[in-house]
Amino acid sequence: MEESGDSQGDFLKFLEDGETNHEELYAVLLNTKTDFKPIPGIDLDRDETEYYQLQQTLDCNLVYPGIFVGDEGAARSKWYLKTIGITHVLNAAEGKHFGYVHTNEKYYEDTNIKYLGLPLADVPSVDISKYFYTSADFIEDALKNGGNVLVHCKMGISRSATCVLAYLMIKKNMLAVDAIRTVRINRDIRPNYGFLRQLAGLDNYLRRQRL
Repeated sequence: MEESGDSQGDFLKFLEDGETNHEELYAVLLNTKTDFKPIPGIDLDRDETEYYQLQQTLDCNLVYPGIFVGDEGAARSKWYLKTIGITHVLNAAEGKHFGYVHTNEKYYEDTNIKYLGLPLADVPSVDISKYFYTSADFIEDALKNGGNVLVHCKMGISRSATCVLAYLMIKKNMLAVDAIRTVRINRDIRPNYGFLRQLAGLDNYLRRQRL
């Protein structure tokens, strides 16, 4: 993971509560129920065919104050992003191939949205941890300036969720289990097991830093 100042000694520090592992994080995912809510910014009383059809093309949830997690449909609808006050977009699946979302800075050039793209595939072997601090800084920039950020991937359940979880751990000092509960209550997230391993590694690293 990208962060300066770590040393071999940090990895030798004893963690009284034991090492976090991906099985523990997976159990938290399974045991935390999602409270399904209407899509933010959608008026359920508005009876128009085109408006109803729009609702079927996007999926988005507010998972933490100022942080929305969504899918490709939400990311592509500039009207929707304006409606919910999005100032920053983090695409955790930037690319042109299947399973990616082909947007970039140019896609949002007619808006005031700040954009960050990460070329990540949703497979366990991908090293998403190298972007943990980059994405956390980007999200923090949005919130510190009074903005709202959409973090998305193709479906908004694995790559994007992992970036938000890392943010809550790095910037909000949450343990991994607490970050997962916070987000999972608001959205049905399911990071792949490789990403859970990397979040567990981040958790152990941060816990040692705070000893």
